Amino acid sequence: MSTKTQVELSQRVSGAGWLLVLAPLLLLGIILALIVTTGGGLRELAGPPVEKLTVQRVILPEPGMIQIEVINDGPQPVTVAQVQVDDAYWSFTAEPSTTLPRLGRSTFTIPYPWVAEEAHVVRLVSGLGATFDAEIAVAVESPQPSLSLFLRFGLVGLYVGIVPVMLGMLWYPFMRRLSNAAMNFVLSLTVGLLIFLAVSTWLDATEFAAELPAFWQGVPMVLFVSLISLGTLLALSSRRGERTPLQVSYLIALGIGLHNLGEGLAIGAAFSLGEAALGSFLVLGFTLHNITEGVAIAAPVVRVPPGLKHFVALAVLAGGPAIVGTLLGGYAFDPVLATVFLAIGIGAIVQVIWEVGKMVIRDNARAGRPAVNWITLSGVVAGVAIMFFTAFLVKF
Repeated sequence: MSTKTQVELSQRVSGAGWLLVLAPLLLLGIILALIVTTGGGLRELAGPPVEKLTVQRVILPEPGMIQIEVINDGPQPVTVAQVQVDDAYWSFTAEPSTTLPRLGRSTFTIPYPWVAEEAHVVRLVSGLGATFDAEIAVAVESPQPSLSLFLRFGLVGLYVGIVPVMLGMLWYPFMRRLSNAAMNFVLSLTVGLLIFLAVSTWLDATEFAAELPAFWQGVPMVLFVSLISLGTLLALSSRRGERTPLQVSYLIALGIGLHNLGEGLAIGAAFSLGEAALGSFLVLGFTLHNITEGVAIAAPVVRVPPGLKHFVALAVLAGGPAIVGTLLGGYAFDPVLATVFLAIGIGAIVQVIWEVGKMVIRDNARAGRPAVNWITLSGVVAGVAIMFFTAFLVKF
């Protein structure tokens, strides 16, 4: 067969291949158009449209003013015809419109004389009579951007994130005096700490995911993003070969930092919602809870001192996200971004568990001990127990 004939045959095969690809799609388009125009043959049984609105955020920008941000995550457009506040109908305006298409967003502004530190319930009533409630547990004016408040939120994040991590690192000189068996216990304890953080971050992520509009498919999104994060880190790890102890410490700090982002979000949101007592309680609890994170970060580099600049960088990487989270939670909390970042954190923490676990196994092999022994088991249990009991202060 000549070269020209082969090229012509290749072109014909290529054209036929494209036809085979496009034919099912064209037929699918015809079927979908038929379903839309005929209602699938069940139009007379369709009934009224399904209406669904999700309240994204409640803002009290100033005394006598309430703003409700909503999104339509139902299958049909929704028109908000009336608004009730504490069972009384009230005037309102909507931007951009009172009619929300599917996945559309709108902000409803209600001139209502809310009472400071009291509870209020706002109810949106659709044109078909469906109701959607937004509860204001404690009415306080929403924080407005200012340098003073920015610094105060940042200071809270500093207390919760960077300070306890640095305090935990102060045990580094003591850990350098430990025997190999004792350091194996500390590394195993690090694994236990990380296991608890992975589970805790998963629960935080799914809690945020539950508040998302249905179309985000929150819990599956958390699972898939976590797996993608884990797979990406494992692929990078296998490509670069065995990680150094300092690289493992940086990975631990990264995973802990993403976890601390969620803690900062919780604290900032508590203060922005007027729950100052809860916010202060969380600050104290997280500060105590997070001191063990410094131990986990420093443990891999006990035999290879990295230098002061690396300790500072590790503390900032692990604790800095708490500052960012506090600012975001206080000013502009976004549950979607919070869910995604926490899901990435889950994958990162699980990958670090894998890396630290390999270090424990190598140390045991050099000492002639089995991978799972009483030292490693007691270390893991102790790590989980420490995090579990200090978490009493931050769970409510």
